[in-house]
Amino acid sequence: MQQQKYENVLVPVDGSKATEKVLNRAIEVARDNDAHLDILNILEVNQFNQTYGSAVSGDVVFKLTENTDDQLKKYQKKAEDAGVKNVDIHIRFGNPKPIIAREFPKDHNNDVIVIGSTGLSAVERLIIGSVTSYVTRTAKCDVLIVRPKDKTPQSK
Repeated sequence: MQQQKYENVLVPVDGSKATEKVLNRAIEVARDNDAHLDILNILEVNQFNQTYGSAVSGDVVFKLTENTDDQLKKYQKKAEDAGVKNVDIHIRFGNPKPIIAREFPKDHNNDVIVIGSTGLSAVERLIIGSVTSYVTRTAKCDVLIVRPKDKTPQSK
């Protein structure tokens, strides 16, 4: 059986505990396929405005964007140091679900999305829904789900 060859890998990162494992898997996929890697973070500025009654200033959004860019540059260097030749970082604003599932892959011709099984707590998933679940249902390209390490011992 011939293995799928990918050319443009997308890895959305959110800074959760799962980010390192998801990023590492995306780096593997990109390196093994000699593919381009897009590292994406989505800032939900509207969430701050609704929560804080539009009290979030442009300075706060600028600082958040600056901090996110700094972190993405670290991820980019990590990927390059691991042997990925072509890495771009991106920050988008808005709802992560349609951006990850459809908008970004369409704009950047991604043929696989490497995403964590969850970055949210059970309560957050219940309230806002799982981004991963949405992406797997609606993405037009392959989706590789990276699961956290199982902490329960394997039964034989």
